[in-house]
Amino acid sequence: MAAASTGNNGSPPVALLVLMAAAMVAGWFVNAVRPPPPTPCGAEGGPPVTAARVRMRDGRFLAYAESGVRREAARFKVVYSHGFSGGRMDSPRASQALLEELGVYMVAFDRAGYGESDPDPRRSLRSAAMDIQDLADALQLGPKFHLICSSLGCHAAWASFKYIPHRLAGAAMMAPVINYRWPGLPRGLARQLYRRQPVGDQWSLRVAYYAPWLLHWWMNQTWLPTSTVISGSGSFPNALDEKNRLMALSTGLFQKKARMATQQGVQDSFYRDMAVMFGRWPEFEPAELEEPPFPVHLFQGDEDGVVPVQLQRHICRRLGWISYHELAGVGHFLSAVPGLGDRIVTTLLPLPPPAAA
Repeated sequence: MAAASTGNNGSPPVALLVLMAAAMVAGWFVNAVRPPPPTPCGAEGGPPVTAARVRMRDGRFLAYAESGVRREAARFKVVYSHGFSGGRMDSPRASQALLEELGVYMVAFDRAGYGESDPDPRRSLRSAAMDIQDLADALQLGPKFHLICSSLGCHAAWASFKYIPHRLAGAAMMAPVINYRWPGLPRGLARQLYRRQPVGDQWSLRVAYYAPWLLHWWMNQTWLPTSTVISGSGSFPNALDEKNRLMALSTGLFQKKARMATQQGVQDSFYRDMAVMFGRWPEFEPAELEEPPFPVHLFQGDEDGVVPVQLQRHICRRLGWISYHELAGVGHFLSAVPGLGDRIVTTLLPLPPPAAA
């Protein structure tokens, strides 16, 4: 009599072969979508530590760079959160003369996983705010400080309004990136503007929202539509943005900045950024925030090719407590606009009183 586990000719039954094949495919897929581990700065095989760093409450290190006046002599202390593919050397580009006149100390930092800051496998909206608070405490910035955030780095601003409002004296957001799936946005308009994006960007945001664990695999498939922001292949409607994009690509600056930002691994920098910003916001969304006990300014170009100005207007109208500054003829990269850094800083920080006669 033939064994029950084999076919009539002694071979395994078809069902078992199918099950074995499915297991092999599943095993291959799990290995394929699993991102490589990060290579932290200072660890064996990782990049060297060259920046000043401070320790966070969970033991991670955050790299930072200082500008303006000496911390001890500062009248204002400002923390700057960079955008996507940026780093601690970024800033609003306010002039040194203005920073000295106002007495501004500014510290920018590599957000978790970027540059020389340790990756955070548990990155979230809350952790973004806690990193800012821990940085301020490690540098002894005092009970209150000002916050300036740029582009995708503005998710840290929204999170700070939610989790550490008692630590902020004021905040400015520069072209904050929007999650098209925030419930507080007008659904029809958000869908219409979402579909105007390049197909690769639509798919990248879709994966970040529905399957963030798939991002590393998806973004490395040449046959799939992927982010034009990461590749630098998407053109911008604003003339200055487009000029700077082409110059950065032709000079190698674009590639150099990307290598520096992702030197510990693209998963823990770019892709975690995308998952936090464009994924689900289970804790809160901006439209639900209460008015904070400090002034908030938002600067937005009306020729922004990354953030639709129509949605930014809606958010600011709905919240009411944001001082909205729309910039005619300006694109997304506000720090590249001559003189705008000075305007942002002087708007956020009160000028010193005139000297007595």
